[in-house]
Amino acid sequence: MSIDATESPDSPLFPSNGRASMATHIIYLALGSNLGDRRGNLAAALQQLRDIMDICTVSSIYETEPVGFADQPRFLNIVCSGRTSLPAQDFLAQAKAIETSLGRQVTFRNGPRPIDIDILFYDDMNTTQSELTIPHPRMAERAFVLVPLVEIAPDKIDPRSGQTAEELLNSVSQDGVTKIAPNLNIAFERDIQGGKPTVNVSLGRAGIVGIRKALLIGNGEHQQWFDATFDLYADLNPTQAGVHMSRFSDALEEVIEDVATSSWPQIEILAEYMAKTIVEKQKVSRAEVFIRTALPLQKWTPVSGRRTQEVYGLLAQAVATEAGSRHLIGVEVEGMVACPCAQDMVHSFARVRLQEEGFSQDIIERVLDVTPLATHNQRGLATLLIGTDQNVEAKDLIALVESAMSSENYALLKRPDELYIVNKAHANPRFVEDVAREILRAVVEKYSDLPDDTFVWVQQRNDETIHKYDVEAEGWGTLGELRSEILYNTGVEHHTSKETWLGITK
Repeated sequence: MSIDATESPDSPLFPSNGRASMATHIIYLALGSNLGDRRGNLAAALQQLRDIMDICTVSSIYETEPVGFADQPRFLNIVCSGRTSLPAQDFLAQAKAIETSLGRQVTFRNGPRPIDIDILFYDDMNTTQSELTIPHPRMAERAFVLVPLVEIAPDKIDPRSGQTAEELLNSVSQDGVTKIAPNLNIAFERDIQGGKPTVNVSLGRAGIVGIRKALLIGNGEHQQWFDATFDLYADLNPTQAGVHMSRFSDALEEVIEDVATSSWPQIEILAEYMAKTIVEKQKVSRAEVFIRTALPLQKWTPVSGRRTQEVYGLLAQAVATEAGSRHLIGVEVEGMVACPCAQDMVHSFARVRLQEEGFSQDIIERVLDVTPLATHNQRGLATLLIGTDQNVEAKDLIALVESAMSSENYALLKRPDELYIVNKAHANPRFVEDVAREILRAVVEKYSDLPDDTFVWVQQRNDETIHKYDVEAEGWGTLGELRSEILYNTGVEHHTSKETWLGITK
């Protein structure tokens, strides 16, 4: 689906992260913890460090004896390397702030601490500036630093001594340094989701819903940021207890980052690609993806000519199996609907009252013909989905749906606009069924170039004002089926359902 950008891709609402492209300085850090949750402290430090650097490599975890003050718990130590755009002094200040945020307090030298972050190397810098000394002044005598450093960078040259990290390590004792884990991950005893369920029955959908992501949709100059919500599902066979929920998030992040710019030309293509990725990662036979976002469009009020931003729903749905995939694209549009039944009753009542007042039949007919007649109004919400590989314009779908209702509505209306809208709606009264059929007819007429196997699905829901219930109507089918009925008045025994067209039914 094509969109027209109303906001720059550099919108401050969704700032691009230029850290990677600006990170030019190579940096090595040593991290240690011996208070509280030592693994958790190291993980939290790495998490916050990612805001100021691109972490490339992290060593294994080593448990080490304390140095300088022996009466304290053993440490967990790691070394990491990466790139940063910050000057060394600024990076040190940020690292100290991270230490403070994780609970480190000022104590005596070499005392216990929840986290310690030391800069070992910063490019080939060899300097002492205030609190900053690079390379780290005591690095060459500390096996708990050199052992993890040699693991990830044995040939790294110390600019002060000219020796490699491995040569420095060979000059110190490695006693008291023990490798305990290859990384911060905990090895779990069982794959609970991969086990057998207590009830042996398959499920059509299992997944996660309501994930929000900022997406850049469009091509070239026509790009726009969207705050999108994802619902991700996989089917579940009767022998598997559950899906791995984290893999949905992994798949989403992987797909979004698959393009360097994080930009997708069409939201429906993203949905279809997501569904394929879930099938692969979850190792399931079928996956479904729903994406919902808001599409703001600039419009003008009908009489006062005031500019107003109207917000519409932009939708995509996709299903993927091992055999193939399909997608739907569509819009959600609000509008105004005037009830023809109530208006017809008002028409009859007005005729009787005019007769009782002595007006001639000719005058009555003229008055009823030119005077808008009262009825109760409804706010309508229409959803239109189209299944096609060809591009359709979001604006065209929105205009098509709005024209099917009694009138469009607006976020901003001055009094002359209100009069226009009320008169327009009451001149075009429609049942909920009328609106659904009008949308189907308009799609058939608008998209005469689309093939017969194109799928169309419409739902119209009206919020009632005088009844304690709402009303709804749906219609669907392929364009071939709809053309037979609408254009050629040929009966169709069965309309293809959305589930069948998407291949959801087995």
